[in-house]
Amino acid sequence: MSLFKSASVVSGLTLVSRITGLVRELLIASAFGASALTDAFNVAFRIPNLFRRLFAEGAFSQAFVPVLAATRQSEGDEATQRLIAQVAALLFWALVLTSIVGVVGAPVLVWLLASGLQASGGYDPAVTMTRWMFPYIACMSLVAAAAGVLNTWKRFAVPAATPVLLNLAMIGAALWGAPALASHGWPAIYALAAGVMLGGLLQLLTQALALRRLGLLPALAWRPRDLAEAARAPGPRRVLQLMAPALLGVGVAQISLIINTQIASHLTPGSVSWLSYADRLMEFPTALLGVALGVVLTPQLAAARAAKDDQAYSDMLDWGLRWVLMLALPCAIALAVFGVPLVSALFHYGAFGARDVAMTAHALLGYGVGLLGLIAIKVLAPAYFADMDTRTPVRIAIMVLITTQLLNVVLVPIWAHAGLALSISLGAWLNAAWLLYGLRRKGAYRPRPGWWGFVLRVVFASLLLGAGLFWAAQSWDWVAGQAQPLQRILWLFGVLIGSGVVYLGALIVSGLELRAMWRR
Repeated sequence: MSLFKSASVVSGLTLVSRITGLVRELLIASAFGASALTDAFNVAFRIPNLFRRLFAEGAFSQAFVPVLAATRQSEGDEATQRLIAQVAALLFWALVLTSIVGVVGAPVLVWLLASGLQASGGYDPAVTMTRWMFPYIACMSLVAAAAGVLNTWKRFAVPAATPVLLNLAMIGAALWGAPALASHGWPAIYALAAGVMLGGLLQLLTQALALRRLGLLPALAWRPRDLAEAARAPGPRRVLQLMAPALLGVGVAQISLIINTQIASHLTPGSVSWLSYADRLMEFPTALLGVALGVVLTPQLAAARAAKDDQAYSDMLDWGLRWVLMLALPCAIALAVFGVPLVSALFHYGAFGARDVAMTAHALLGYGVGLLGLIAIKVLAPAYFADMDTRTPVRIAIMVLITTQLLNVVLVPIWAHAGLALSISLGAWLNAAWLLYGLRRKGAYRPRPGWWGFVLRVVFASLLLGAGLFWAAQSWDWVAGQAQPLQRILWLFGVLIGSGVVYLGALIVSGLELRAMWRR
């Protein structure tokens, strides 16, 4: 399967996931709005997600996938299956211990992440929901390990589709679980925490079945002697060696998230939720483009490095960066000029009022400034991981953390929660530029000819798209009560589809050869 087809599969299934995720957020916004309780849920949900990004999708995946791909390329399937079994056993028991510690230490974790909830009344609910949801990290870490194996075997569909199960579980919890809990005197929002755990278990079961069909489902060792032997094996030791600097690098990013959540918890009640709703919209382009490209490129780049094919390595990077620019730039412009219509059409129902629309749109604008940088990182960072260089991204991440927090000192007093989003965006630009500079300096990435013409065509088409969206945003009152929900949704999709046609048409008229990019 070509890179484009593989990325299309991942992106298409991710689109389904993000659509169901939007339905989930719409139901949550309509039922609960933006309040101290929704802040409590978002903080509680953020804690296991923070650890998941730190260990599973972060340091572990960055270390495991390149070693897995290189082992399969150089030593064959039998050695690779042995590596999978050894790593899975060590990971499973480490996660059991982590989950126990997390459930017991939930009060400390909530205080560290959002001590401001004590003043708003959300602290105790956040602790309870954290205890309910913390084992979610175990499910998702094992899911990330399984996804790494499936992606290395070029089975991209199942890992890309399983997040839909989490969204469906939470939708069911919002529709039926919340009223049931409320009728028995429990806070209705606790149902969302139960939905998260159900979704995690469903994802793990689906991935396990996919591995079993390929004959790759490992038997978990449980005797101390077997675990000690697995820890001493060369493959797991190499993964652990790569994880150490990767853990520091991902940890730096999560420290930034912790600091930002802590700051937001001390701002106006609802600030954490406004940022969360904006982040949900940001996940559309970052997942459809950045995650899809990163998932497809990482094992392929690692295989090219193992085969010492430097030209293929550079060409794949060039291909990925062109797609980043061509798709991320128009999305960034759309978020900047069309934020209020997006937020209003998707979330402005029930308890989610006009003020919530404005505050979420402000956060979305701040995030949108850095969209191109955020997505570029998803392509550039795997280039280092595929080369088994986890130290360089760490050094860059530390400098970006310091810069981001200095920006918070300046921007938060001026723009409150939107200043937090803008700081993240500016930090993403610095991170992406630094990663690109490093690859160019050591000669790992050599741009193919035609970049300047490509950039001019994409900028021209993006400006046309932005002008059309700006006109559509100003020509109709998207927030007014007179606008019926169905009418707003139809207008939204009509405008977005029309803008997409204008953008694609402008690219074709300007002479960009899309077919050549697909073939490449």
